[in-house]
Amino acid sequence: MNITIYDVAREANVSMATVSRVVNGNPNVKPATRKKVLNTIERLGYRPNAVARGLASKKTTTVGAIIPDISSIFFAELARGIEDIATMYNYNIILSNSDQNKDKELHLLNTMLEKQVDGIVFMGGKISEEHVQQFKSAPVPVALAATIDQSQTTPSVNIDYEQAAYEATTLLLEHGNEHPAFVTGQEETEINNQKYNGYRRALKEKNVEFDEKLVTMGDYSYDSGIEALDQLMELDYKPTGIFVATDEMALGVIHGAQDRGLKVPEDIEVFGFDNTRLATMVRPTLSTIVQPMYDIGAVAMRLLTKYMNKEEVTDQNIILPHRIIERNSTKSE
Repeated sequence: MNITIYDVAREANVSMATVSRVVNGNPNVKPATRKKVLNTIERLGYRPNAVARGLASKKTTTVGAIIPDISSIFFAELARGIEDIATMYNYNIILSNSDQNKDKELHLLNTMLEKQVDGIVFMGGKISEEHVQQFKSAPVPVALAATIDQSQTTPSVNIDYEQAAYEATTLLLEHGNEHPAFVTGQEETEINNQKYNGYRRALKEKNVEFDEKLVTMGDYSYDSGIEALDQLMELDYKPTGIFVATDEMALGVIHGAQDRGLKVPEDIEVFGFDNTRLATMVRPTLSTIVQPMYDIGAVAMRLLTKYMNKEEVTDQNIILPHRIIERNSTKSE
């Protein structure tokens, strides 16, 4: 039997408004009445109906989070940051995987809105015009996490990916790697473009001629890192330093090199990106860009709460700091 607020009010011999005030923590209830209502709620096993409360208040205290892949260490850290701040502000999370598929992303956006969420945190790949239009037309705020909208019209939280890639490539150059290679993702996203631009800028600054054969693409997976290393080792010029766009692919590059009898970093230096837990699990441990994944998720969620609660927002496109951490996959100076 589904116990309703009517049953509680009848059993406690109070009005439904009084029960509602007790459930919502309103202080304007006599202590004796509050105790009687709470005892009745416990005895009957009443659970407030979130949907009904949402219809009455026009708020569901629910936020949608759309991410590419919850099984990814990178996105799991982001999701944790989102959830912790959501809990702090008394919001529940509906989490969905989009597989970084455009049609699925757009479908999930509509599904979230149909569920009457109060806001959406979105993490994806390439942000198309369709995405931007859907963000703009949504009746609730949308914030991007580790995702770039080139139009800068959607609130977002990221790092400076171009500068980070520039610093990583520069480090490899300064270690004596004359023509470092770059292993990146296949999809043409703004983040990938920025990393590519940072790589090119570092080469140009050091007067190193760009060679497109030294840029290989993977699908961000471990296996694609191994395949990228194999491709690079087939070149006439074999790079002695490789900058890799994600840690997971970097692990593939390291193990691919070791399978060929190469020593890391003596024969080939490998530099990753993200600083996921994988970076300290591999041997040698991975030098990488520290991208504050948890913080990006947490700050994106806080930014969203500001929009949902109509607080003042001074900067809607937030850039968090990154840093380099050198471990054992690169040579010490």
